[in-house]
Amino acid sequence: MDSPLGTVIIYARDMQKAAAFYARHFGFLTNGEVIEGLIELRHPGGGAGMLIHQAAKSVKLGQVGVKLSFHVKDVAAFATQAKLRGLLFGAVHEANGYAFANAKDLDKNSISISSRAHRTNAIGGN
Repeated sequence: MDSPLGTVIIYARDMQKAAAFYARHFGFLTNGEVIEGLIELRHPGGGAGMLIHQAAKSVKLGQVGVKLSFHVKDVAAFATQAKLRGLLFGAVHEANGYAFANAKDLDKNSISISSRAHRTNAIGGN
């Protein structure tokens, strides 16, 4: 299946400071604007992008502060195929023109599949 790692989601207590940190230290580009509850960062050299997400008070940062998000065109179809291979995703959620679903890897790290990058109005999308 075509499912490259496209986005790393970082949970942060202060979204603006986190975005500035990755821009300053690693060269990511961002306008710092919070859109749909996220600050988007892209690297001019390519590779996976980053989204900064507000951390809930219950999140223990440093232990569960990162989620890997894989870009897929059809979230429901991908989740169905994954189930056949033994990976169970939770409910498919629809939000602002895209879909996503969450799961855990073998070590209980958060992962997701998302069609966000494939919607027609995605920033720098396909």
